[in-house]
This record gives sequence, C-alpha cells and structure tokens, in this order.
Amino acid sequence: QVQLVESGGGLVQPGGSLTLSCVASGGGLFSGWAMRWYRQAPGKKREWLATYGQTTTYYNDSVKDRFTISRDNDKRAVYLQMNNLKPEDTALYYCNRDDWWGQGTQVTVSS
Repeated sequence: QVQLVESGGGLVQPGGSLTLSCVASGGGLFSGWAMRWYRQAPGKKREWLATYGQTTTYYNDSVKDRFTISRDNDKRAVYLQMNNLKPEDTALYYCNRDDWWGQGTQVTVSS
C-alpha cells in the first residue's frame, strides 16, 4: 500500500512562485520509483506535468521552462518548483506513482 500526501499549495499572485511537496509512505524502496506530477483545472482533463525517473526528468512542453521537478530519496519526497505562475496554472495538483494518487493540493494564481 502506497500513500502520497501533497502540500505546499496556496494563493499566489501572477508571476509568483510556489514549491509543492509530496511525501510517500509504504511501497518499498522509494528511490526505484518514477514519480509524477499532474494537475487538473475545473472542467478540464487531468494534465501530466513532469516525471522524475530514477535519474532522469521529463516535462510537459507547456511548463518545462517554468517548473522543475526534484526528489529527495532519503525523505521519500518529490517536489515541484513552480516559477512565473500564471492564472491558467490554477488547478488541483496531484502527485502520482503508478496507480497511486495523492489527495491533491490546490494552487490558485490570482491578483
């Protein structure tokens, strides 16, 4: 059983930054997992943002110049640093590993 808990969301002004965190429990050796971030805005499909494999990162082209995924295997955590946030980044952000999802953390970008 894997549990993923996201945190770090909030209200931020356009142009601001946030760092989201996701801490995992259960499921064995964390360093062997590929971890992903997704988001879902109201009325829209869930959108993949970034993946951190064992050593390699991948990004959706729509965010690759502004978002950075990182991980700390000792803390069983994965992070998403988001810069130059825009109103269209407003969404519920989810951490994912395989079939497991966190509950999401809300990011709202508004002045």
